[in-house]
Amino acid sequence: MELVAAVDVGGTKTAAALVGRDGALVARLETATPASLGSTAILDTVAGLVGRLAAAEGGTVGAVGVGTAGVVDADGVVVGATDALNGWVGTDVRAGLQARMEVPVTVVNDVHAHGLGEATYGVGRGHRRVLTVAVGTGIGGAVVDDGVLDRGRHGAAGHVGHLPCPQAETLACSCGATGHLEAFASGPALAREHARRTGGTAGDLRAVAAAAAAGDTTAGDLLADGGHAVGEALAGLVNVLDPDVVVVGGGVASIGGTWWAALTRAAAAGVLPLLRDVPVLRSEIGATAALLGAAALVRTNAKEVAAWTR
Repeated sequence: MELVAAVDVGGTKTAAALVGRDGALVARLETATPASLGSTAILDTVAGLVGRLAAAEGGTVGAVGVGTAGVVDADGVVVGATDALNGWVGTDVRAGLQARMEVPVTVVNDVHAHGLGEATYGVGRGHRRVLTVAVGTGIGGAVVDDGVLDRGRHGAAGHVGHLPCPQAETLACSCGATGHLEAFASGPALAREHARRTGGTAGDLRAVAAAAAAGDTTAGDLLADGGHAVGEALAGLVNVLDPDVVVVGGGVASIGGTWWAALTRAAAAGVLPLLRDVPVLRSEIGATAALLGAAALVRTNAKEVAAWTR
């Protein structure tokens, strides 16, 4: 199986690619996710993208790996999701796509796919135990141990954004609780906090980063506070999980040095002395990580693929 198809289903866009065994993206397509139209439209979109890729290569793909927003159980069913994807909870993604494409399909949460991509093809490659944390619209994580993704019993392992966070004590989280890291340190949350501190209107975090780079101390302090909060969470995770390496990715991780410096300082200050040599590295493969992880997932499920094709 030299080429497999990989798909990354998000609330805004859906990307698909053909991926070689070496992690090279042979071809890639992207389209808007029909998020408001429900699961049937979303699955049709995925199947359509994969079909177009296969046609462009003059054949059919042997298997498909999918990373999707939402909590996904071992059977490929979405058991938890926000309303960003209408009617997504309860969707049997694996069965639905297998019926449409007649090839074996493996499905996992998108951040889990991201983590597997980092561990297999990114800066985590060559390490046995890799902790990946993605900080963007939300905050998620994944642990890959010796090439195997730890999904947890319910598929919900890695919800880093729902760790307690002192700075978020009174802030409502997307899960309905208060006091979680995501409510303070995600991209949208930081933009809202900047608006609160300045009395303005919440905008794009990139504008906040640009203001910080231009010398705006309020913006700079906010980015430092956000990085510090994530760094404290990372320190706790390192103390619990004892990984070989920590990889940090997502849109917020690319906003500038102030955020990153605060994160690494807080992480270093909070880990046990024995674990101070655990490196905290910035992602090298960025937005392609979930696609590469979805492809790697297919290859780690070789028995399932073989059973389908017999």
